[in-house]
Parts: sequence; structure tokens; C-alpha cells
Amino acid sequence: MQIIISHVNTDFDALASMIAAKKLYPDAQLVISDKLESRVQRFLNIYRDLFDFIPTARVDWEQVTEMIIVDVASLSRIGTLPKDFDPSKRHIIVYDHHQKSEKDVQYDEGIVELTGAAVTLLLEEIQRRNLSLTTFEASLFGLGLYTDTGNFTYANTTVRDLQMAGYLLEQGMSLEMVQRYSEQTLTSEQQELLNELLAHTEIYEVDGLEIAVSTHELDHFLNGLALITTKVLGVKGTDAAITVVKMKNTVCVVGRANSERFTLSPLLKKLGGGGHKHAGSATVKKGDKEAILEDIVKNLDSLLRPAVIASELMTSPVKTLTPDTTIEEAGRRMYRYGHSGYPIVENGKLVGLITRRDLDKANHHGLGHAPVKAYMTTNVVTIDPTTSLEEIQELVIEHNIGRLPVIVDGEIIGIVTRSNIIEVLYNDVAKEKKSQGHITSNKLAEKMAEQLPEDICKLLKEIGETASEMKIPVYLIGGIVRDILLGKPNNDIDIVAEGNGIQLAKRMQELHGGDVIEHESFGTATWTLTSGLSIDMTSSRLEYYEQPAALPQVETSKLGDDLLRRDFTINAMAIRLNEEAFGELIDPFGGQHDLQEQKIKILHNISFIEDPTRIFRAVRFEERFGFSMDEQTEKLALESIDKMIYLTPHRINEEMKRLFNEGTPQKILRRLFELRVWQQFGIHEKQLESTVQAAERLQTLHSEQAQEEPGWFTYFLLPFYYNRSLYGAEKFTLTKSRRKLLEEIQELDQHEQWQEAKSLEDYHRFLSDFSDQAILFMLAVDSDSSTSSVLNYLQQRRHIQHLLTGADLVKSGLKPGPDFSDILLQLELEQLGGKVTSKEDAEKWLETYLCKQS
Repeated sequence: MQIIISHVNTDFDALASMIAAKKLYPDAQLVISDKLESRVQRFLNIYRDLFDFIPTARVDWEQVTEMIIVDVASLSRIGTLPKDFDPSKRHIIVYDHHQKSEKDVQYDEGIVELTGAAVTLLLEEIQRRNLSLTTFEASLFGLGLYTDTGNFTYANTTVRDLQMAGYLLEQGMSLEMVQRYSEQTLTSEQQELLNELLAHTEIYEVDGLEIAVSTHELDHFLNGLALITTKVLGVKGTDAAITVVKMKNTVCVVGRANSERFTLSPLLKKLGGGGHKHAGSATVKKGDKEAILEDIVKNLDSLLRPAVIASELMTSPVKTLTPDTTIEEAGRRMYRYGHSGYPIVENGKLVGLITRRDLDKANHHGLGHAPVKAYMTTNVVTIDPTTSLEEIQELVIEHNIGRLPVIVDGEIIGIVTRSNIIEVLYNDVAKEKKSQGHITSNKLAEKMAEQLPEDICKLLKEIGETASEMKIPVYLIGGIVRDILLGKPNNDIDIVAEGNGIQLAKRMQELHGGDVIEHESFGTATWTLTSGLSIDMTSSRLEYYEQPAALPQVETSKLGDDLLRRDFTINAMAIRLNEEAFGELIDPFGGQHDLQEQKIKILHNISFIEDPTRIFRAVRFEERFGFSMDEQTEKLALESIDKMIYLTPHRINEEMKRLFNEGTPQKILRRLFELRVWQQFGIHEKQLESTVQAAERLQTLHSEQAQEEPGWFTYFLLPFYYNRSLYGAEKFTLTKSRRKLLEEIQELDQHEQWQEAKSLEDYHRFLSDFSDQAILFMLAVDSDSSTSSVLNYLQQRRHIQHLLTGADLVKSGLKPGPDFSDILLQLELEQLGGKVTSKEDAEKWLETYLCKQS
């Protein structure tokens, strides 16, 4: 017998998951608890006849061979089982979205992953199997999804939940039904219990946060304690609420929290329950209510993480302005560093604050020359290093301000901005997602050991240990981090130090030998070991651009600024090397997620405007990894492509060379047309197909001729040729060889002898001075019936030997002059005709030739 079962106090997610499981396991029997959440009870009062349920009490457990357990993974939460029930003798399938626990049943198959609702996991499988849904089923599944995610507002909500909501809408989900049954209303009896709990509530303050603990006792069971606890939380206005209610001989404990600092799970697991970080419950049969209550109160501080305080949040040191700084100069600095406000400091003391809004007002009145002291705010709200994150958030909201200077003895030691607050809140979410595919420090350290040569891995650890001794945070950064995560080889080591990178390089030289080349103006050094390995060590820095496509200006800064100057999220990651945190991944922009999604994303909206060459690099990474730009990045690339006109021919040459040398020419040519790169050179998009086809022919011709792959510049010329604008490529011929190739192609394009030539000698008369590369280019762009003849000619001319030289002609009595080249060409024609095959033949031929000329 196969059954589908969920937890007691069945809520909509449990019910929806059971019905979804029935779609996947149609032969299974639905088993439902007699304890239902009030909303589910109300729903089933109308719709029960649509389902083939049997109550838990009627299950013949000896006949059960397979259990599909949904929205729970602990057998203790599905109701009373026979004392001799042995799960190891049953095939167990689990679909659950809660944190894994030691008390979870050992299952044979299933999915246990962190999502907002369990029904999400089952819906993904239904969608994968392309099973049809009725409108009613879609609406019931929607009820499970909406109620367990708090209408997608709970912190445990994931992208997957939202995607399934869209899927259900497509399947006909009725939002009216979802709204009607998800409304949380109390029965008169539940309202009575709420009133009792509110009357018997103690409020405890722990580390600045308030926790309401309510208790009561009933002589019977009553559903809906979770909803009632949520009401207690709202009425009392505390940061968390815990209700302890004895019902008959069972103690029910429910917790709800709305502060990120709370983690209720450990307390509830200790009582045999479970749930999420901010919501959960436990039931203790034959429990002592007073003892449980006393234990909860005694351990309230264990529910909280230590407060995050200003000294941990703040940015330091702080960039400041003096009161006499002009409005114009303040604006330039805000643009340069990406700030939206500056503290004003005089004689070491904070005297005011100026924001971008203040600058805009002054500039509007043409007062860019005025000092900032005329427009700064002097009544500045400040904090001290011990101010908590919660207090900081309250100040930001209350005063509608974006930055709070941190003051000690009147001096500014740091500043907390909205960005700092958002960053710490984001990091909380990011840490929770590590178990969903994000790599841990230990795992990353193992991956480094597996992938990097042993001597390099050892060296990185030694760099980290040395940096720790010097109290310098140090990181492995750039493409090598990306490639370690992708499992691809890369030994190009770039080190960034939040401190003096040159001093670190010198210290490593003292310890391990080698040479150090310093670049003081850039804060960088190259340490070359005796083995020949070179390591770039850089002080973390930021970049700013004076104008689009200009080379960046560089200043030392923090790691975050250094990562922000990178091109794409997948390249803006770092690995901590310090001994105390070796292997910690620093990923502020979600690069690891984008690697998993195979997406190329820029870091900010003006990235391509500042440096249009990043568009070429995006195409290169697409080609190298098989990734693609995300929709927003491609949109911004198209909007910024006109800034390419500001790039020098040298920079375009360098990017094109890397692009064509690394990727498939046909794909690259097509992609550059799609991104309107060629169009910036005046090339019409209608030339796309001709260009791509010619590139393919060119590659084939070189292969058939056993020639090296065509150089990048050959492919680069194709769009210009089809646009009849080869002259447009002249400014990119920065070397003699490229200039010669372009000139040869231009000249060959004018020749009319292609069709007239009948023999090898005919071809040689007009092609002898042209390179194979130019000739093959012409065959690729203008393929006709003569192609095979020209290819045969190229094969034969490679066998031509230089049997005579100018010296031989002088020895025969000729004076050097233009005739020499004509004579040697005639000799080559004789070789092609098979009449001359050796030096002796050549000498005889020359003697006869001279006789005829005399």
C-alpha cells in the first residue's frame, strides 16, 4: 500500500503538497490528520468531497509499503504511529522545504531543499513532466504557495516560488479563491484564547530587542495557535512572540519573529519541533508547561545573534571635505568616488554634511564657485561605534537621511550609509543560501587544492600567513577565482591587499627570494620567484573615468571598490587568503550565481559607457564559456555601442585580436553584427550573411591548403569588403603586414585576369607578387568556377625553388636592373611548366634565354 501523508495541524501548504503528490503518484492513498488549521478546515467543509482522504486513525500500517511524506521530514510530526512501526522496512519518499534535522527520517528518494513552500518542489516536477492542471488544482496549489510565503513577503521566499506562481496563473489559478481562503480570521474560541494570552504576557528585553512570552492552559485541543501567535506579535509590537499553551496533556509552543537577529529554530528543535528561522512550532506530549516556560525564558538570549554595531558596519577611513571646498569640486569628487554626500570637517571636527541634492540646488543658481559651507547641513545626526543596526535603521527612517557619521570625542572615525545597511542585510540572506549551492570556505579551499598545482596552493597559504602577520587582509582575485569555481585551469595569479601591496611583495621576497619590480604610482608590484613564476600584488583601488572610453584614473581604496571596478559579476569575486579565513569567497555582486546560470552581467548601468571595450570582452566570455549576456546587459550594450567611436584604433585592434584568436570567427562576426559593432564602422547589417558565409569558406580554404588559421585581421576585413568600404579599415592597419594585406586585397579586387587565366603560368604572371593570405581571401569572398584552378596554382607555386639568384645573373654578365625580376619570373614560369627542375636546367635555360635576347 502506498500512502501520501503530511504533518498534524495541516495547513494549506501541506494540503496542496498532498494533492500535488497525488498527481505524481496517482495510485497512492491520501491520508489526512484530524487536526487541521482553521482555514484548511473551512476550505474542506466545502470541498472535502472532491478528495479521497482517509484519516490517520484508519490506516492499516502493516499494509503500508511506501510513504510519500510532504511538507515535513520528521515522523514525529505526522501523528501517532504504532509502537512497532519500522520506517526502514518501508520505501520512504520525502518532499520538504525546511532545514534538515538529525530527527528527519532516512528517506530513499525525494527532494529536501529550502524554498518558501513545499508545494513549489512538487509543482516543479509536475511542470517538468508536463502534467495538466485544472483551474481548481491550480488555485489550491496557489493557496499553499501564497500562505506559506506570506504572499511572497517572508524571508524564506525564493525565486522558484515566484516562478511557480507565474506557472499557476498560466494554468488558470483563481486569485479570488486564493484571497478568500487565505484570509486569517479567528473563531470566537480562538479570539478568547488570544485575549487570555494577551492578558498573560511578559515582555523581556534582550540585547535591545523585545520578546513577548505568553502562556495559558486549556482542557481541550484548539487549532490555530500559529495564527494566534502572529496576532500576539502584532498587538504587542515586540520583535518576537512565543506562546506556550497546554492543551490537555500536551504543551504546544509556537514562535514568531520579525527581526533578522532572531533564529527560533534551535529552541523549537530542542523541544522536538521545527520550522524556519522566524517561524516554527513544537508539541511536547505529557510536558510540564511551567518547566518548559522556565527553560524558554532562561534561554531567550540564545535566540539572538550578537547585535551588529556601527563599528562593524561603517566605512573607514572617511573621505571628507573642508568648508572652503567649492560646490564644483565637491561635485567632481562625488562623481569620482560614487558618493552621494560628504562630511565637512574643520580642524579635525565634524562641522556639517553636504549631499548631492544640496549641490544640485547650488548649481541650479549658478553657484558652482561658492564654498560648501554656504549650503551644508550643520545639524548633523551622528552615532557612536556601539550603536546597533536596529537603532541605525530607526534613525535613517525617522530622519530620512542616507548617512550617519560615527563620532568618537568629536572626531569622525567612520560613516554608515544606506549601502552599508543593505549590504549587511543582503549578506544575511546570502549566508542562508550557501546550503542551496553556494560554496563554503572549506569546500572552496578543497577545490583550490584539487585544481591548483601543489606549489602554488602552498604559496597562496604562505602569502595569507605573511599578510596576517602584517595585519593586511589579502585576497586572490580576478579570472582565477572564476575559473576555480568553474573547474577550469588558470595559473594567472593576481593578489589584492587591503593595505600596501608593495610592502607585502617585498616581505614575500625577503622570505622566499626572487625579484620585485615596483610600480609606485599604481600601488602595484610584480614578484618573480626563482622558479620563474610571476605574481602581481596590488593595493586595492578604485577607478573613475573622466570621459567615455578614456583610460581610467586609479586611486587606492577598499576591496569593495576594487571589485566594483571590474567588468562583470563573474570576474568580481575574491578568495580570502589570510590564515584565519582561508578559502572564504567574497562575492558582493552574485557572481557565483551568475556562473551557475551561465550569464554575463555588468556591475552597473554605465559600465559600457565608461569602457566600451567591455562589450568585446562580454562577447569573448560568451564564446569562451558558452554563456550569454543577460537581457539587461545586452540592452545596455546596444544602448552604449555608439561610444565605440571614442576608442583608439589600437584599443579596438587589441580587443578584436583577442576575440578572433580565442573564438569561432563565424560566431563572433554574427554576434558583433547583432550588437551593432560593425554598423559603427558604417557597415550595413545586410552584409551579415555574406560575411559569415565567407568566413566559413575562408576557414575551409586554409584547412584544405594545409595553411595556418587565417589571422584575425583577415576576418576583420570581411565586413568592410562586402560593404565595398575597404578604405574604412585603413586606420586599423597598425603594422606593415596588415597594411600590405589590405593593399594586396584592394589591388586583387581590381584585377580582371581571374577569368582569362587558363594555365598555371597565366595565374603566376599576375599573382606571383601576392601572398597566399590575400589570394585565399579573394577566393572566399568571390567563389566561382576558377577556385579549383587557383588552389591548384597555389599548391604548385609552393614547390617553386629559387634555383638562380641575382648573383647568378651578374656572374652571367648581366648588369643589375629591372630586368632581373622579369628574368627570375620567367624562370619560375618554366618551373611551373615542368621544363626546369634543377639548378643545372636553370643555368642551361638562362644561357639559351640570353642568346635569344642578344
